[in-house]
Amino acid sequence: MNKIVRILLLLVVTSAFGQTKTPEEFGYRHIVLKYKSDNVDILIKSKKGEENVQKPLFFFCQGSLPQPLIKYHADDVYGVFPFNADSLSKKYHLIIVGKPYIPVVADYKTLSPSFNYVDSSGKFPKGYSDRNLLSYYVPRNIAVLKYLQKQKWVTTTKLVVAGHSEGSTVAAKMAANCKKITHLIYAGGNPMGRIMSMIGQSRAAETDTDSTKFGEEEIKYWESVVKNKSDMDDSQGDTDKATFEFSQPPLEYLGKLKIPVLVSYGTKDWSAPFNDFMRVNFIQQGKINFTFQSYVGTEHNFFPLTADSKPNYDIFNWDQVANDWLKWLNEN
Repeated sequence: MNKIVRILLLLVVTSAFGQTKTPEEFGYRHIVLKYKSDNVDILIKSKKGEENVQKPLFFFCQGSLPQPLIKYHADDVYGVFPFNADSLSKKYHLIIVGKPYIPVVADYKTLSPSFNYVDSSGKFPKGYSDRNLLSYYVPRNIAVLKYLQKQKWVTTTKLVVAGHSEGSTVAAKMAANCKKITHLIYAGGNPMGRIMSMIGQSRAAETDTDSTKFGEEEIKYWESVVKNKSDMDDSQGDTDKATFEFSQPPLEYLGKLKIPVLVSYGTKDWSAPFNDFMRVNFIQQGKINFTFQSYVGTEHNFFPLTADSKPNYDIFNWDQVANDWLKWLNEN
């Protein structure tokens, strides 16, 4: 894609989504890459003044839902990464890729209460739902990696891929399919797949033996998903195909990896027992390329829980988690 076409494309995207700000205004480089027939938005966070210094890539796969990477209103800005990127950017160029058919930048006052980008009827855009699949994200992201590793400012001897929540599954599958990846960080994931997290969360909400069989409802839902595993109807949110793909146990391909892997998880997360199982199982197998970092008493996003089991948002642990990642990378 030549420079003039790329500039025109960005102008069209900006006009279509009504963006009034650009990623550059927030300190990010923005590249638009063509993947099949789609435009892929790539944001790059580098240490200021070292944008062209050769460094390895740290590719971060974000979690679920169609949210713009940059959400702002007036002078209020939500972080693109869940952690402060300054420490990691000293040694790496941080990469994050936008969700398909979702604007890169948006005033959060124009989004849903959960900061999702929805259409006038409150639904996720069809372009997003049609591509919100593990089988789409993995090859798309690998194509991005191949493109970026050809750039002069990228060192190719080390390539870190990290993911949180849904992104952990994407990252793990990328590591299984791309030999160029040298380090994997698997955070807040469920090695037994999405449906087990859904069942665990529902079981925790059950209060008696009769009227709150929420876990049973999830299992019935799973029966329907399996019967319709190729269905792309998004009227209820995620398609059956998306749920089926993300519910295939990452444990099956995580266990085959030979590269260094760091597993980070909160012990109060719904997925904690399955990460503990993976940990115990790998100890028995004698696998020494896995490091497990549990954050005791914290939930899915590493917030501690209050006495009534609610996240205590006053205590932010994400920066500590990212610092632990950096320490592990320095040691491996």
